[in-house]
Amino acid sequence: MDTQNPNALTHAHTRVAAKKHPNRRHPHSGLVHDNARHTTRFTVIGNHLAQHPELSLLAIGLSVHIQSLPAGARIDIKSLAARFPEGTTRIAAALRELEAHGYLRRTRERVPDGRIITRTTSCNQPGHSGPDTPRPTPRKRPRQQPGGKPLPAVPRPAFPAPALLQQATDLLSRLRREDPRLLLSACDTAHLAPGVAAWLERDVSPAAVRHALTTDLPPEPLHRPAALLAHRLTAQLPPPPPFAPPQAPPPSTRHPLQTCDGCDRAFRAPKPGHCRDCRASRTELLEAA
Repeated sequence: MDTQNPNALTHAHTRVAAKKHPNRRHPHSGLVHDNARHTTRFTVIGNHLAQHPELSLLAIGLSVHIQSLPAGARIDIKSLAARFPEGTTRIAAALRELEAHGYLRRTRERVPDGRIITRTTSCNQPGHSGPDTPRPTPRKRPRQQPGGKPLPAVPRPAFPAPALLQQATDLLSRLRREDPRLLLSACDTAHLAPGVAAWLERDVSPAAVRHALTTDLPPEPLHRPAALLAHRLTAQLPPPPPFAPPQAPPPSTRHPLQTCDGCDRAFRAPKPGHCRDCRASRTELLEAA
């Protein structure tokens, strides 16, 4: 009676029923896919868009709709608001989300007839540029000095005539004669020339411009002489000359009538003498003699 059955399970090894196990899910709970292979009228959407962690549901759905449209379709805010019930405000916010995350690019271009239009490009994979994707033209950066900062802006003349700019360039080229530290490069001279031309255009003599640029320079070495000259050209720019109305021409002098001593003909002259014909005859006689 004291013999135990070695095949019987003890209480410690008894399994919990599957339906009561806390870590086991029901095989039919959660998402189940019922997929069919598309052969026509389908759009490939990446999971980086469909499961984007930062985009709103409206932005994801709007991007899917845009990627499904053919090239040339209108996707402005009014057209999308007419197609969907969300309204212009929510659609505009969704478009801004897509643009911020690289799924849309909006650029302004000038068409051949002169109008400026907004061109929208849909990107199904942000950061990828195909061979036909137009690349934006890089903007010309302002010239920088070795220190890394661009030169300050200088005034501009109202009428930059070539002769005026050449006179300003010559003035800047000769500043090194006043102070060897004012030796300027060709790029510095081209940057400062419009500022000097603006002074000359305001009836300031070249000597006065030279004096304003070279007087009271600091005694220590000039690390960026062009920057110092640009500051002076801007800070000390004189006002435009006062407007002077055009002066009327002086009245013509009307001489009194005189009687010619040779032919008694009346003519106008400041003093008595011979008329024009008699003076010409006398000149011919003198030359013949």
